[in-house]
Amino acid sequence: MSALSELSNEILKCERCPALVRNRTKVVPGEGAENAEVMFIGEGPGWHEDQQGRPFVGPAGMFLNELIQSVGWQREQVYIANVIKCRPPQNRDPLPDEIAACHDWLDRQIALIKPKMIVTLGRFSMARYFPGKSISKIHGTSLVKDGIIYFAMYHPAAALHQQKLRQTIMEDMLKIPPLLKTPGESPPAAEPPSKQLNMFEV
Repeated sequence: MSALSELSNEILKCERCPALVRNRTKVVPGEGAENAEVMFIGEGPGWHEDQQGRPFVGPAGMFLNELIQSVGWQREQVYIANVIKCRPPQNRDPLPDEIAACHDWLDRQIALIKPKMIVTLGRFSMARYFPGKSISKIHGTSLVKDGIIYFAMYHPAAALHQQKLRQTIMEDMLKIPPLLKTPGESPPAAEPPSKQLNMFEV
C-alpha cells in the first residue's frame, strides 16, 4: 500500500469535528494520480460526494471534468481534494475550526503528491495561499512559492449559480497548461498559509 493510500485510510477514520462526524455519510479524502503534476483543491464535499466518498462527483464535478478535458487531460491524471474532508450539515460553509482541524491532512497529501501546481477552487482554498485577497479580483492569476505554482479559480459550482461566470472559469482554465511549461518569475512572496482563516467575500 502506498503512503498516500495509508494516509487516506487515516483520514477515513478521522473524528476531529464532532458536528461533521455526526452528520456525514462518508469521509471524502480525495482521489487521483499519486504523482499528479496538478492538484485541484475545492471547499468541501456536497451531498453527492458524501454519498459516494469521492470528490466532485455532482453537478459541479461534471463541470470540473469538462474543464479538465478542455485542456486535453483526463481526470485520472490530476489529483482532486478539498479543504475539509466531510460534508458540513446542509452544505453550510466550513467553520474556521473545521478548516484548521483538516489543515494537516491536506498538507500531508500535498507533501506526498508533490504537485507542480495547486489550483484553488473557490474562496476557502484560495484563503490558504492568497490570504486577504478577494477571488473576484485574483481569479485567473498565479504566484510561485517554494517551487509550487498556485493558481486561483472560481469554484465550478459558481457557474451553476451564475451562468455568466461559466465563460470566465473556462477562460481561466485555459491559462493553466502554459503556466506549467513556463512558470515565469515569482511575484513577491505571499504570507504563509494560516491555520485560522478568515472568510472572504466572493
